[in-house]
Amino acid sequence: MFIIPSYSLAVLFCVITMLCWGSWANTQKLAAGTWRFELFYWDYVVGILLLSLLFAFTFGSTGEGGRAFLPDVRQADGRNLGSAIVGGVIFNAANILLGAAISIAGMSVAFPVGIGLALVIGVIVNYLDLPVGNAGLLFGGVALIIVAILLNAGAYRRTASSNQGVSTRGLLLSVVAGVLMGFFYRYVAASMFPDFSVPEPGKLSPYTAVVFFALGIFLSNFLFNTLLMYRPFVGPPVRYSAYFRGSFRDHGMGVLGGMIWCVGMSFSIIASDKAGPAISYGLGQGATVVAALWGIYVWHEFRNAPKGVGMLLNIMLLCYVVGLGLIIAAR
Repeated sequence: MFIIPSYSLAVLFCVITMLCWGSWANTQKLAAGTWRFELFYWDYVVGILLLSLLFAFTFGSTGEGGRAFLPDVRQADGRNLGSAIVGGVIFNAANILLGAAISIAGMSVAFPVGIGLALVIGVIVNYLDLPVGNAGLLFGGVALIIVAILLNAGAYRRTASSNQGVSTRGLLLSVVAGVLMGFFYRYVAASMFPDFSVPEPGKLSPYTAVVFFALGIFLSNFLFNTLLMYRPFVGPPVRYSAYFRGSFRDHGMGVLGGMIWCVGMSFSIIASDKAGPAISYGLGQGATVVAALWGIYVWHEFRNAPKGVGMLLNIMLLCYVVGLGLIIAAR
């Protein structure tokens, strides 16, 4: 299987993760005019599963290092397969709430609050499991991320209080999504052998772990998304029959979004071998900055904000950038 040979290349993979995780929601925004989020999300989940299998049978099955995908599955311990699947279930519960928050409050709120909170929790949880990196720099970066979250939440609350059409429900969904999102990664990391060049009996390769993680997302979606379709946060209930009336573009946007996100997830997992799970996860969650830039400057989600909110948003972005820089330097 393909293994990253150096820390510098691992950081590059984390940057690609950041771009993918920060940009996939554009496909949701593009589909929103004609396609309900609940229907979009079915295709999104399918896209994640397809891309995970593609990587497993290509990058995960070639090369001299590690262990190829199919032999890895055959020798895997059920507890480790279960751990990766549980990670997928937790992620899906969080991500479906995040998607709902995006549809209500936009990318520039859902990501800084939800993913920012997930970053804080995820870095702490992963560092406690595997303490890699300078703790002072790592947690200094986390502190700045917390400041950025508070600034973004304050900017959104000021906008909501001055515009009757803006709901604070999106902010609440972002917080709940962020809390859940902060815990999924540790289950995936726990299922893998830590040194990808030295396979351990019963443990999973990163490619196998991502496939079973994606399987957990796919299976749990029959529960989570069905509940959301019948009890949506916004709008009337959605029937399954509506899914089959979607156009090729509607379905294509969802699949593309899922594939973009899964490229980021796969690269983050692969990079964790050289960067460490805390740094790999934390840097990948810099997607917050990317998504906020899309939301603020491309989709103009704060265009009706009162005076002073723009300054808060700029300071928020600065805190994120400096905080992420400290997380990178922690290695």
